[in-house]
Amino acid sequence: MTFYSLARSLHIAAGVVGFITLWLPLFARKGGALHRRMGWVYVSAMGVVAFTALILSGTRFIVDPAVRSVALFFISLSTQSAAAASLGVRVLRAKQRTTAHRSVYDLGIAGLTLGTGLVTLTWGVMMNAPLLWGFAPVGIFVGASTLYYWLTPPRERMHWWFQHMAAMVTSGIGTLTAVLVVNARHLGISGMQLAVFLGPTVVGVTGLRFWGRHYRQKFSPPPRALSNAPLAGSER
Repeated sequence: MTFYSLARSLHIAAGVVGFITLWLPLFARKGGALHRRMGWVYVSAMGVVAFTALILSGTRFIVDPAVRSVALFFISLSTQSAAAASLGVRVLRAKQRTTAHRSVYDLGIAGLTLGTGLVTLTWGVMMNAPLLWGFAPVGIFVGASTLYYWLTPPRERMHWWFQHMAAMVTSGIGTLTAVLVVNARHLGISGMQLAVFLGPTVVGVTGLRFWGRHYRQKFSPPPRALSNAPLAGSER
């Protein structure tokens, strides 16, 4: 078995594990044992997926000019998904912070996501590849918003909860997009390119907005009860 084929086998195995464990933390009781354990399995699988994707897609980008745009798409997608999964874990470790967070690791991962998005956008414009310049803004936004989150003091009490939730959904969007793109022909949806590439993003972002609204209402302080005492000067 060659190094390339080994990386491919690891990539497929980790992708299957990641796709399966993606759903369990979303629907399990938040903070429960199943949620935490499956979340760690998913994050670990995404780390393997990203590493092997860089090997596989990086190799194809170098040796096969005909597929460079597709290879760069998967490099960007895997980087974005793994960075979002990492963010989902890291925010929990820094949830007590009240000032800017300047960890070299966290800022580096966010910067890598932003940089990969900019490179993908530039390449897509130069090569006239709609797949790239249409997808690249997602990575740019994720990287830039993550840098902003780390470098500014928290503005709400449960900031870590919402950032964790957004990061894991973003990672899940990337995972689902990759699965659909790779298996579109087998699923009979190869002719629905726009839906394949943008469908998970539209559904995920829409669901995240409703989810965030629900939890903001849940975490908001209860309205102060109106006093039952009679107003001053009122008739007895």
